[in-house]
Formats: sequence, structure tokens, C-alpha cells
Amino acid sequence: MSFIYPAFLFGFFALAIPIIIHLFNFRRYKKVYFTNVRFLDQLKQESQSKSRLKHLLILAARILAISCLVLAFAQPFIPLANTNVKAGSKAISVYIDNSFSMESVSKNGLLFEVAKNKAREIAKAFGDADKFQLLTNDFEGKNQRLVSKEEFIQLIDECQISPAFKKVAEVYSRQRDLLQASTAADKRNYLISDFQKNMADIAALKTDSGLSTTFIPLVSNSNGNLYIDTCWFDSPVQQSGMIQKLHVRIINNSANSIENGVVKLYINKELVSPATYKAEPDSKTEVVISYLLKGSGIQQCYVEIEDHPVTFDDRMFFSYDVKKNIPTLVISGTQAKSSAYLSSLMKNDSLFSYAEMNEKAIDFSRFTSVDFIILNGIQNISSGLASETKKFIGNGGTVFILPAINSDLLSYNTLLAMLGAGQLTPLDTANTKADKINYAQGLYEGVFEKKQENIDLPKVFSHYGLASSVRSNEDVIIRLLNGKSFLSLYQNQAGKVYVCASSLEDEASNFARHGLFVPTIIRMAINSTPIVPLYYTCGNNEVIALKSNLVNKEGVYHIVNETGKQDFIPEMRKQMGLINLYPQNQLKEAGNYSVKSDKTPISGASFNFSREESDLSALTPDELKKTLSDKGDRSLSFIEPGEKNISASISDQSSGTRLWKFFVILALTFLLTEILLIRFFK
Repeated sequence: MSFIYPAFLFGFFALAIPIIIHLFNFRRYKKVYFTNVRFLDQLKQESQSKSRLKHLLILAARILAISCLVLAFAQPFIPLANTNVKAGSKAISVYIDNSFSMESVSKNGLLFEVAKNKAREIAKAFGDADKFQLLTNDFEGKNQRLVSKEEFIQLIDECQISPAFKKVAEVYSRQRDLLQASTAADKRNYLISDFQKNMADIAALKTDSGLSTTFIPLVSNSNGNLYIDTCWFDSPVQQSGMIQKLHVRIINNSANSIENGVVKLYINKELVSPATYKAEPDSKTEVVISYLLKGSGIQQCYVEIEDHPVTFDDRMFFSYDVKKNIPTLVISGTQAKSSAYLSSLMKNDSLFSYAEMNEKAIDFSRFTSVDFIILNGIQNISSGLASETKKFIGNGGTVFILPAINSDLLSYNTLLAMLGAGQLTPLDTANTKADKINYAQGLYEGVFEKKQENIDLPKVFSHYGLASSVRSNEDVIIRLLNGKSFLSLYQNQAGKVYVCASSLEDEASNFARHGLFVPTIIRMAINSTPIVPLYYTCGNNEVIALKSNLVNKEGVYHIVNETGKQDFIPEMRKQMGLINLYPQNQLKEAGNYSVKSDKTPISGASFNFSREESDLSALTPDELKKTLSDKGDRSLSFIEPGEKNISASISDQSSGTRLWKFFVILALTFLLTEILLIRFFK
């Protein structure tokens, strides 16, 4: 047993008062007159015996009454396990899990509403002078301070479900930081959640022994959920008039088997193609939706399924840009005969918007309107061309360098040094051939049905060496028999530089007439288009990257949703030749958005809620209790979810099992006993 106000125990010195009264008051004698003294000895003996017993009983009653009053004022209590009771003002932090998983239903209703009721009950267990903090996954500024009980209850009423997701260790750290700044003598925090397994990182808690922490678990009727995990296309570039294959991954985290489920695809708000699927319990399934892509421009889409009661993950938004073609520019040397190969490949192909120039008449203004430039057979790279090429690469462009047979190595190496690529070494006229393809590099992804080591590769009659420097970021794509590189890729800021060690002329190699030439050029062109993610995740502050040549006059971009009701200006940074937009925490609703420049849409941007919440698997109360026990920290406690009166449980944890009322009743009982002894004990 412990005491909230142990100073009152000095009141036990008051026990001396009834003892002194007993010693001095009850020893006084009285004269009694009577006529018959025949039974004097017997009467005297009986009277003294009865009087002594009565006085002792009265003394005992008084001592016990005073003792009980002293104990009542000292407020004794029996502390519960893992509690640290302190006298004085209290600071209480309450975390309500307002993530999407709290949309599940328990036997008492929606988990989120149950959590809010629990928070109100916690407030009732404390006094009006105590201070409170309400914390949710949003970590809002208004919740970073201690408030009165009345304001705390008002904040609970305003609390709403949010896409934000936080782990237990992060929540505890935020509560601890606030409470440590408080001057209150007693500091407590409470966590109300369903404690999903992917957020309950209790082992990572860095606890404070001076802070009492109580976990209040909520139990859902079912932890099953059916949701869309992700989606993707077979091809990184979508072309109008082509059959597209959209893959949709659906995860069934329930004990129920799904037969004839339907997933629907909408493009620009129009239903394109529904598909059916089957999903076994606790499994994932992949649905392929094929459709003919019509039109061009920004395509804003979503796929959806039906599942209840958790619905935030039943729809997946995504968007992509369909270009009519890839703007390509070929700059050829005056003596380059191989330009005919490039012209015949790209001039009549709808994939390309083809333009060609001679090295003597280059219009550098065209560089800003193309994505892919091929420098073919130029003998001498001018300083102007080198400077504009570097600027083009810095803006996210792609360049393929095919040297001439008699190239000026000094001019080429000056350009390559500016682009961070390897240097050309003198021409080697020994006959050789390409030996290996680096499939892992990714240029030929999807070109071959299976990876073959012994395939026919181009023959090379003369080639330059590619000397790698420490600073170059070389990725060899095709290697020669002599171990040297035939085709390499260098990443430079947001751009790409492909360098071929041999000329495209027939005297240098048969590469232009080889079957590998066409897929090489096409894949380079496709990869020259910046790969924009199909979607982003709300709350992750993911960057939206745009090519720097899309900068408007004002330099201001807007992100606008489909209805136009949400319009905000993101943070903008210029990095590595790109314009990076950061939505920060301004975007909290899933959906399709447009990035606009001067009110003109220049890109699509779709946002989805994080799927971390989709797996509703949660710790059972027994598992949570065991986890806390294994932690071995006495500052961590647990309240059973079945306890009806949580206020009483909180009150017991706050000040143990209080006994002062019991001692007040005992004091009154002993005072009544004293009165009865005095009046009726003869």
C-alpha cells in the first residue's frame, strides 16, 4: 500500500490524546453512599472489572477512529502492476489511430468511433485541471500542444479518418517529446489503435521510464480485405493505335474465395473494358486487360473492384501521356553515306517525327523540340555543337554518337569529356566482332524472347577504343571479342549518352545491315522519352519530374484535380536538368490530377493512397500483451479490450486502487461504536 499524501501520516501523533485522557480522566474516584455494606467487597470487584473493560473498548474505538481519519487524509492506494503514481498535476497524451484500417467494424460499431469514445472516457478519468494532447496520424500543428479537457473533447469530435500512416515508435516519440517539455509531475500517454502488424513496431520503442504508457487495443470483427495492389503496362511507352496490355495485381487477404470478380478499367471517365478474375484465400492474382489505345495526349485512368467495408484501396488511379511520335533529329557528316540507313528506318515509321541536318547547317533552336539526337559520321565536332549538345543532355535529352572513320579525336574527346563519357583512343583496324550483350543493362528488354549467349552479332572491321575514366559512369551494352566496348551508355544528369566505338559506314562494320540495328535505334528512341511513373503515393512527397524545356514564362506550375476544386502550387526545384515539383502535404485525396503551365495541361499525375494499410492483419490482444511483456519495460501497460468501464480502469492506473473512502467509512463506524459504548454499555 502506498500514499498520495504521506505527510498526513504525522497525524498518528494525535493518538496520544485519547491515551492521555484514558490515563488521567478514568482514574478519578466518586463517592457512593449506600446503607448496606454486606456485599461491599463483591460489588467493588465487579464494578472495577466492568469499568476497566468499557474504558478499554472506548479507548480502542477512539484510537481506531483517529487512525482511519489520518489514513483517509493520506489517501492510501494499492498500486497496480507497472504503474508509477505521482501526486500533483497531470499531462496526458492520447493517440487515436485515424488510418484507413480503422474503417473496419467491431461488435461495438466502427473502430474509429469506438476509439473516439475511448478517448472521451480517458478524459473523464482525470481532473479538470489536468492537461491533454490529442495526437493522430496527421501530426497536425494544432495537436502539438497541451490543452484543457474541454478543448481536448472538442478536438476528438473534429477528428476524421486520414490517409496518413504512422508506426507506433514514431507516435511514441512524438508523444514523449511533447510530454518531456511539460512541467507536470505525472506524465502519461495512451495509444488507441487496432495495432496492425505492419505498424506495431513495439520492439523499436525507445521508452522513457518517467512516462507511463498504456496500450488500448481495438478488435475488428474481420481482418480480411480485398484490394488492388498495383498496375503496370508491358511497354514503357504507349502508342496510339496499338494494343495495350495493362496488368492489375489484386490481393485477397481474407478467408473467402472470390469467384467471378470484376475489375473495371476507365479511361478519361469512360468504361473501356471490364475483366473477370478469381482469387483464392490469402493469395494474389494478376489480371491482364487488353485494349486498343485510341487518340493521343494525357490519358487519365483508373481500375476498380468492389469490396466492403474497407474501400480506400478498391480503386487505383494512373495516368500516362500518349505521344503521336518521338521527335528525333539526325545530324550527319558531309561524307557520311550511312545516313541513308537511319533515314530509311525512321522517316516512314509513325513512331518517329524525323528530321535531319548536315553538320554544316545546324539549326540549334530545334534542339529544344526533340528528345533524341543522333550525331552520325561527323569528322570534327565544333565547339558550338559540343556546347549545345551538353545543354541538350542537361535538359534530359538522349544523344547517340556514331563517329566517322577519320574522326578528329581531339574534338570528339572534348565533347565526350563535357558529357562525362569515356575517351576515344586511336583507330584499331583489326577485324573482330561483337561478343556479348549485357542483357542486364535493359536496352534490349523485351526484344528477345529468351536470353541467348551464342547469337549472331555484328562484325567489326575498324573501331576506336573507349577508355573509361574514374569519373565516367559507363555501362557497357555490347562488348567485343577483344574485351573492349562496342556500345556503351553514360548517364549525365537527367540525360543519356550512347557511344558506339565504330562508324556506321560499311567499311567499318556491318552493324547498319545487321538485325540488331533496328531494335537498337528503336529502343534508344523509346528510352529517350522520360519514363513518368503511372502513379504516385499520397503523403510520400514524391517528386514529379518535368523536362526543363517546359518552363513557362512565369515559372509557376499548378496541380489541379479533375473537378478543378483543388488547385495548389507545389514547391519547385531545378535539379540535374529537370524541374522537380514537390506536392508536400498539400495533396491528401487520391485521384487523377493535371500539372498545368499557364492553364495548359502539360502532364498527368495520379495519386493513390498507400497500400501499407491494406493488410489488415493485426496483433491480437494476447499477442500485444506478450509483446509488451517481452519488452520487459515496467512503464508499458495494457488494458483488456473487453473492459466496459475504461474510465475506472484508467483511474485505477492513474492512482491505483484508492482506499480513502474505505477508511472514512471505518472512521465513522468506530466513532459510532464509541457513542454506543458510552450510552449503552452499563
